[in-house]
Amino acid sequence: MAMRQTPLTCSGHTRPVVDLAFSGITPYGYFLISACKDGKPMLRQGDTGDWIGTFLGHKGAVWGATLNTDATKAATAAADFTAKVWDAVSGDEVLTLAHKHIVKTVSFTQDSNCLLTGGNDKLLRIYDLSNPEAAPQEIAGHSSAIKKALWCNDDKQILSAAEDKTIRLWDRSSMEEVKTLTFDTSVSSMEYMADGEILVITYGKTIAFYNALSLDLIKTVEAPAPINSASLHPEKDFFVAGGDDFKLYKFDYSTKEELESYKGHFGPVHCVRFSPDGELYASGSEDGTLRLWQTAVGKTYGLWKCVLPEIVLSEYQSGGRKALWHTWLSK
Repeated sequence: MAMRQTPLTCSGHTRPVVDLAFSGITPYGYFLISACKDGKPMLRQGDTGDWIGTFLGHKGAVWGATLNTDATKAATAAADFTAKVWDAVSGDEVLTLAHKHIVKTVSFTQDSNCLLTGGNDKLLRIYDLSNPEAAPQEIAGHSSAIKKALWCNDDKQILSAAEDKTIRLWDRSSMEEVKTLTFDTSVSSMEYMADGEILVITYGKTIAFYNALSLDLIKTVEAPAPINSASLHPEKDFFVAGGDDFKLYKFDYSTKEELESYKGHFGPVHCVRFSPDGELYASGSEDGTLRLWQTAVGKTYGLWKCVLPEIVLSEYQSGGRKALWHTWLSK
């Protein structure tokens, strides 16, 4: 008999969770940031979901959030027409970047020196974080709001997905468009894997995999329900997807076979991401929670113990705990 998946439920947000991102693996583990319509992005220990702190300062829904590789910086994109850069160690706001419309997406270069943003004004912007007073570089071409923008190919190129039903590949040095993919419907999510240069996108009920450099199609998989987000395991053995039917689906990447599906959230799943070590994946939902799921069900990892019922972190943690931020840095 297969062992039942036992997710960790991370509460704290008061509105839908719309974006998630993990840091890389640091000497102190890895970390998870969540973007929420409550305007209060949260930082957590990635392997346990343990709350570290909340970034306070936005005056509108936060649509996008990211961490740099070593989890020292965070960036957020919000409906208050700003992107913000934060010190992820102290939780302090470092920089506010004013835009002319809602900002939906943020992405650091590998060296954390530049920040890429995109949003409802249809422009991609590249900010030099070492010279924040300088005007950003701007790239125009999309005809409607940009939903996601990511660096790729060692930060030499940019991928952007917009509500104009296109994904576009841009050359950073020339600021010119290299190639465009056009779809019948708007793309709901986009994930880039540098290892193998794979682009994972979702639209309608389709999960599609492309070569990120050529934008040549590798394969597509059809899911039973409309899918909002998908993530490929770091070793590319399988992938997970979350949809409008409140379910998470797990597929074999090679055979495209559906391996399992289960309902854990009480609303549509808006975002799903694998951890950098591949041991778990995180999901965020309309129900205002994040849930962490084991890749190998029953394995002793983080807070998981096979004999425990569903673990709710708000109950697991001591009440009224203050933000710790990265207190491990002072150890």
